[in-house]
Amino acid sequence: MKYRASFLKIYAANLQSSNAWVYIYGEIPSGLTRCRMLQNLSLSFNQLTGNIPSEIGNLSSLQYAAFSRNHFSGTIPSSIGNMSSLTILDLSDNNLRGEIPTEMGLLSNLTYLNLEMNELNGEMSQSIFNLSRLRVLSLVGNELSGTIPFSVNRGLPNLERLFLGINRFTGRIPNSISNLTNLKILDLANNSFSGHIPITLGNLHNIESLNLQANQFTNDLSTPEQDFITPLTRCRYLTYILFSVNPITGLLPKSIDNLSTSLENFRSFSCKISGIIPDEIGNMSSLISLALAKNELMGMIPPTIGQLRNLQRFGIEDNKLWGSIPYSFCNLENLYYASLEGNAFSGQLPRCMGNLVSLRELYMAKNAFSFNIPSTLWSFERILAINLSHNFFDGSIPLDIGNLESVVVLDLSGNQFSGEIPIAVGQLQSINALVLSNNKLHGRIPESFDNLKSLQYLDLSHNNLSGEIPKSLEKLSDLVYFNVSFNELRGEIPDGGSFRNFTGDFFRSNNGLCGASRFNVEVCKMNNRKSSSKSRLLRYILPPVAAIAFAATISIMYLRYCSRKSSLLPKSNSHFDIIRHRMSYYELLRATNNLAEANLVGRGSIGSVYKGILDNGMIVVKVFNLDMQGALKSFDTECQILSSIRHRNLVKVITSCANLDFKALVLEYMPNGNLDKWLYSPDNFLNFTQRLRIMIDVAFAIEYLHEGYSSPIIHCDLKPSNILLDEDMVAHVGDFGISKLLTQDQRIAQTKTLGTIGYMAPEYGSAGLVSTSVDVYSYGILLMETFTRHKPTNEMFLGELTLRSWVFESLPNGLMEIVDVDLLNEDEENFGAKNEMFLKSIIELALECTNDSPEERLNIKDALLRLKKINNELEEMKPKNNLL
Repeated sequence: MKYRASFLKIYAANLQSSNAWVYIYGEIPSGLTRCRMLQNLSLSFNQLTGNIPSEIGNLSSLQYAAFSRNHFSGTIPSSIGNMSSLTILDLSDNNLRGEIPTEMGLLSNLTYLNLEMNELNGEMSQSIFNLSRLRVLSLVGNELSGTIPFSVNRGLPNLERLFLGINRFTGRIPNSISNLTNLKILDLANNSFSGHIPITLGNLHNIESLNLQANQFTNDLSTPEQDFITPLTRCRYLTYILFSVNPITGLLPKSIDNLSTSLENFRSFSCKISGIIPDEIGNMSSLISLALAKNELMGMIPPTIGQLRNLQRFGIEDNKLWGSIPYSFCNLENLYYASLEGNAFSGQLPRCMGNLVSLRELYMAKNAFSFNIPSTLWSFERILAINLSHNFFDGSIPLDIGNLESVVVLDLSGNQFSGEIPIAVGQLQSINALVLSNNKLHGRIPESFDNLKSLQYLDLSHNNLSGEIPKSLEKLSDLVYFNVSFNELRGEIPDGGSFRNFTGDFFRSNNGLCGASRFNVEVCKMNNRKSSSKSRLLRYILPPVAAIAFAATISIMYLRYCSRKSSLLPKSNSHFDIIRHRMSYYELLRATNNLAEANLVGRGSIGSVYKGILDNGMIVVKVFNLDMQGALKSFDTECQILSSIRHRNLVKVITSCANLDFKALVLEYMPNGNLDKWLYSPDNFLNFTQRLRIMIDVAFAIEYLHEGYSSPIIHCDLKPSNILLDEDMVAHVGDFGISKLLTQDQRIAQTKTLGTIGYMAPEYGSAGLVSTSVDVYSYGILLMETFTRHKPTNEMFLGELTLRSWVFESLPNGLMEIVDVDLLNEDEENFGAKNEMFLKSIIELALECTNDSPEERLNIKDALLRLKKINNELEEMKPKNNLL
């Protein structure tokens, strides 16, 4: 059961049930440590502060203790060693400091210990390495020092996951670590470990992830045939090999193709690796990320690289590679990020580059590429960053540059481009940085630049540009850098808008410029200004006035004709229609008070959500954490999906804000938060009818996604935190970061991006198979959770017992034992046979939605019809049942 803080403050001393699961909201009750029979205690995900009480050791029967993600400070009390029954202890994500008490080594039954992301320091107590039942040990993100004991295999024989990253550990990896036969994850990153990488690591036959990044490891070169890869070829389950930022030296051996066929991430940048990239690398068919940057690799990219069809990130910058890009490079259809800069590549870019339809970031600067840029490169409508600077590209910049609708950064500097800057540059509505310096461009600066509302950085220096600087550029309010030095410009430098902040360094070596004294140019002569004003009047003002007069006459005639039909035109009833222009970064900061902690609504797996205020009302800003894997792709997916769908039960996107280092979506504000808050917060309550109507709203949304759009859209992550409630408690489905858009001829697809544990259909979680049935399964779990108020990840669900099996076993006679107790407590006398009948219908529907076989699940349309029927029957009996 769940006990609210107010209950515990009164009755904590008398709480003796050995089966009680206690969740506390608010402050820790003073009498809690007197609950000697308490077995399970969760204080996680609250805003709790202060110290962990020293009397915590009195809870001698406690088996499960979770204090994570709070603001606890002080030290870990030594009395914790008295909690001899503990099997799970989680103190992660707090502000705990000091040393780990040696008494923690007395917790002989401990199987899980998590102390990560605190401020613990001092030499790590060796007593922890004698907890023989321990399976998971995480000390990541502290300031601990010391070494791994040589007897680690004897002290921790059952260890499966060891996380020691981001600390101050030193010494060598003991060879005995290879005797931990159950070890699956070894993370020693960001420490000061040294010595050779033990060849005995190859004996860890169950290892899945090996992270040794940012240490001082070297390769054992005492025997010529030895290298740091070959021993690992015996580890058949490896998916991550992370060796970056170590002075390893050595070569990439041909044996690299014998690594696990499941290997997805291979990162060895900044390791002083030399030699060539072996052809055998093409056999690593499961690779998603390959990072070999900042090494001493030589030679050409092997043509076999095209066999890595799953590759999404490819980084080989700052090496000594040369030659042309192989044609097979165009086979990397899933490539998202490619960095080849800082090498000696030459020749022409392959014309097939347009095949890389998933590409979002392309960096090829500081090479020796030449000739024209292939026209297919300008077809990347969804690319975000292109850097081709400091090469030998020539020819003119084509009008097709306007196709790069999503580009945020475009750097073509340091080449030999000639001709004029095309007016189509004004179509780059998302661009933040445009760099065309050090070329041979001539002609005028296009007036269309004033359309680039998001532009912050513009460098046109060291060209042959002439004419005046368009005064319309004053409208670019976000512009912080503008450099036109070393050209042949003339006329008056604009003095309004962002130009008020610029200095003379931005305008040097343009002999015809004049303006304010701070620009270090001549002051403009008055007669020149008058002459210029008359010229501008004749040239720019009179023609538009004549055109406007003509257009006005035509418009009046047209409006008279259309007024007779205006009543037939549909009118928008949306309070928040989509804003057509992107919001700038500075507008977003102003709206959210610089993303202040006070405006933080919540944090998710790939970002944070803030509330803000615009002139036309409240907004919600979803800021993506670009350091998290998949965040950029999630932003891209949400933009694609939300820009093309509209439904009253879907969260509306207002606009977006994007630059190279920042991605955010601006969404419609939902004043009542999410369903998760209403189910689990002690201050909120939903009655039976409200829960039913919310689930009907969700079903409407999913039906639209599956059948109301040109192609089925699979949400892939239905859960209470993604169901948002407006001021009228109408539900809106949000968070489309991992959604899947099927083509018209697709009924099923496969993905490596998985949803939330507990809500995923079996075929989705095990094989990544995605279809409309996946959403139906999640919807069924959501139904069960909404009426039982039990998460599918609740600690009670262990082994074979799941939320579904628990619900299934309650039928037909135990249904009222699983229903949310708050529904019964609201008016227990009135929650009678009629309501039990409705609840039984809903639970049976949920079970049909969660069948293990996708083919035997209901479709969402049938589920919606049955829920609507239940709701209609409830409405008919409403006068007889005041509860509803």
